[in-house]
Amino acid sequence: MNSSENSQLQIFVMGLFFIFGGITSLNDVLIPKLKDLFTLNYTQAMLIQSCFFAAYLLIGIPGANLVKKIGYMRGAVAGLLTMLAGCLLFIPASQKAVYALFLLALFVLASGVVIVQVVANPLISLLGKPETAHSRLTFAQAFNSLGTTVFPIVGSILILGSLATVDPALLSAERLKDYRTAESRMIVHGYLGIAAALAVVAAVVWLFRDRLKGETHEGGSPLAGLGLLKRPRFGFGALCIFLYVGAEVSIGSLIVSYLKQSAVMGLDEQSAGKLIGLYWGGAMVGRFIGSGLMRFVSPGKLLAMVAVGAITLILISINSAGVVSGYSLLAIGLMNAIMFPTIFSLASEKLGSRAADGSGIINVAIFGGAVLPLATGAIADMTGNLGLALLVPAACYAVIATFGVYARHPAT
Repeated sequence: MNSSENSQLQIFVMGLFFIFGGITSLNDVLIPKLKDLFTLNYTQAMLIQSCFFAAYLLIGIPGANLVKKIGYMRGAVAGLLTMLAGCLLFIPASQKAVYALFLLALFVLASGVVIVQVVANPLISLLGKPETAHSRLTFAQAFNSLGTTVFPIVGSILILGSLATVDPALLSAERLKDYRTAESRMIVHGYLGIAAALAVVAAVVWLFRDRLKGETHEGGSPLAGLGLLKRPRFGFGALCIFLYVGAEVSIGSLIVSYLKQSAVMGLDEQSAGKLIGLYWGGAMVGRFIGSGLMRFVSPGKLLAMVAVGAITLILISINSAGVVSGYSLLAIGLMNAIMFPTIFSLASEKLGSRAADGSGIINVAIFGGAVLPLATGAIADMTGNLGLALLVPAACYAVIATFGVYARHPAT
């Protein structure tokens, strides 16, 4: 593949990072929308995240095996088409006005996201000179963060902006179905737009399917990486990935409901939804700040510091009111910024030839985004207090801080 073709394909691969990052954060807008439409409690609404992140557990390893068999380019196309199918499933979900169909659509969509993520990191590394692979990957990750910032803002305007001032509980069965179908139409329009973009990217990648050189894949058992969990440092790190993703997703999922509270900021759905971008945007900005700080502070110590910072912000938020309460919660995104890559790198130190196996296991650990939001929602329902529910992510950050202290010295 010549340099011109490399450059063209790099643009589309970076577009993948933007799209799958944005799709993931768009769940934070879907939760308040579907919660109101289907009169759900918090536990039921959090099934949106559970169905989405369950794909990491169920599809992560099979997806990696698929990519090994058909290659990166065809694997990327398979993932994109699966994502496209998930977007299209929102059409019957809206027409039938059945919550379970929305959950199915999200699971299919997330399955495609997982496959694309398996492909994206190594693919961007192969598309260019080896000595510039790290800078290309960092640049691509910035597009991922940009997606998580932009999608919730646009989604809030398109999806939450149409939320009617109607109490679904007061409607007859027939009128309720019509109401849900009408109100979910903007959800369908949004995901159809994403589907169109996915179709274009899939077509371009397919044109380049036979032009990638230097692609190699090792064999071995799909479950070979499980043995790495016996290593204390790696096992502890994998647990922290599980907890980190769960904490980050739990907070993002509650932002709209939290900011709507009269004791916090008393915002309407659309205004609160737009502020989700600050939460994810903080993570984008924090990556640049964190990379600079790591020149002077060891990664383990910095990880412990930002985890303690996240706990502090949660405590400030639940013990204050107004804008202080709201913006201290949003500022946690800044603390989250370096957590995933730092936990990943600390856990993976000295894995050597087992690095790929370790990466696969950590990818599965992202399943924390399916479990902990559900627990957070359950506590919110039991106590009727979103502040108390935020103690779940606070406990996760406490474990992560402990890991930072534990892993502050290089692995042996």
